[in-house]
Amino acid sequence: MSEIRQRHVEVNDSEEVGLNKIEDIKKEDIRLVTETPMSPSADDSKRDDADGGTTAAPPREKTEKEMEAEDALLLNTEDIDDNAMAAAIGQDSKKENEVLDHALSGLSARWKNWVIRGIFSIAMISGFCLVIYLGPMALMCLVLIIQIKCFHEIINIGYSVYKVYDLPWFRSLSWFFLVSSNYFLYGENMVDYFGAVVLHRDDCLHFLTHYHRFISFILYIIGFVWFVLSLVKTHYLRQFSLFAWTHVTLLIIVTQSHLILQNIFHGMVWFLVPVSLIICNDIMAYIFGFFFGRTPLIKLSPKKTWEGFIGGLVGTMLFGWYLASFLTKYDYFVCPVDFSDGHLNMTCERTSTFSHATYNLPRVVQFIFGIVQLPKSIQLYPFQLHTIGMGLFASIIGPFGGFFASGFKRAFKIKDFGDLIPGHGGMMDRFDCQLLMATYVHVYHYSFVR
Repeated sequence: MSEIRQRHVEVNDSEEVGLNKIEDIKKEDIRLVTETPMSPSADDSKRDDADGGTTAAPPREKTEKEMEAEDALLLNTEDIDDNAMAAAIGQDSKKENEVLDHALSGLSARWKNWVIRGIFSIAMISGFCLVIYLGPMALMCLVLIIQIKCFHEIINIGYSVYKVYDLPWFRSLSWFFLVSSNYFLYGENMVDYFGAVVLHRDDCLHFLTHYHRFISFILYIIGFVWFVLSLVKTHYLRQFSLFAWTHVTLLIIVTQSHLILQNIFHGMVWFLVPVSLIICNDIMAYIFGFFFGRTPLIKLSPKKTWEGFIGGLVGTMLFGWYLASFLTKYDYFVCPVDFSDGHLNMTCERTSTFSHATYNLPRVVQFIFGIVQLPKSIQLYPFQLHTIGMGLFASIIGPFGGFFASGFKRAFKIKDFGDLIPGHGGMMDRFDCQLLMATYVHVYHYSFVR
């Protein structure tokens, strides 16, 4: 440890040491902390003299100060090895699907990625359409599955960065907090939307519903006490870092998925249109950027271009307008999810938002249309006007969810959150923009529609 302090004093006193040299010293410090052997004790020397020879001193355990120093150095993510990090989270950026690689061997890497992304995009959209056909309950189950996978991908990065595989209880605690959070949030939905059915039952479900919030609080307290009891003196920094990591992940992933469920209960159209707008914007931005992209948009994502950004905006606005017009024709999509009688009811008396309305055009437009004998008013669903606001958010603000994720990945020197979907990365890579959109739609609906 004294050698480490001496090396840092030399760095501070010298103004000519370059950045590369400082990085080398940081890495050397980690090596010194983790590998410095202890000199033989006096008892070992006497034993060596008695045996007439020398024997290697047995390895010693690290002192508390050395372990704390090691923890502090490990928090510096600049020293993370790219390949080791990818392997630790179960992601290998060099791994490709052998079948697709062989089938597309005649294409360049650029076009090969285009084809692979296209194939799996079509597969995911087809699967999504099937889930929509199965109804709102299937959509809720899909949201839960996606939430769990996204949580796993983000938490796994935390485990890898802070090297906590020697702290088994923390992995269990992270998942316990996830279960507790879902119990609370999904239970709130059950009480709000299924309460009329559940509260009339005389079984354990009635008990769980009646005391739902108290049980949720007890579950969290159990996790909190469990965490405190699991603290190890030499690993405080690691454990509290991951405790914060887990709670931020819960805030980002679980809370947003709860808002998505709220949107579904308001009517599937409030879920399908925003999700489709984000998907459309992602596809259109990729297509325009692939063929016409020349001007970089943001340093966090070097492949993003202004051409793709603008093309995605125009394509998303047009797509959203016609999608809203199509979906609002069917009660199945616009009616709130109702289980009040114990059965799924997808019929309702339409509100003004989903009923045809006549809008007069601006006077200047009326004058021009009068000359060419065109109608001076239009009929449309008010929901189409709401779609304009959602389309603008999906195209302008939505991509910043992706930029945020790109910055996060760059901070930990990984390409993707995982490799679950060939050509796309992990589950979180596909749903980073959806999280912002879910919150916006929930707040928008509460403020302007409800």
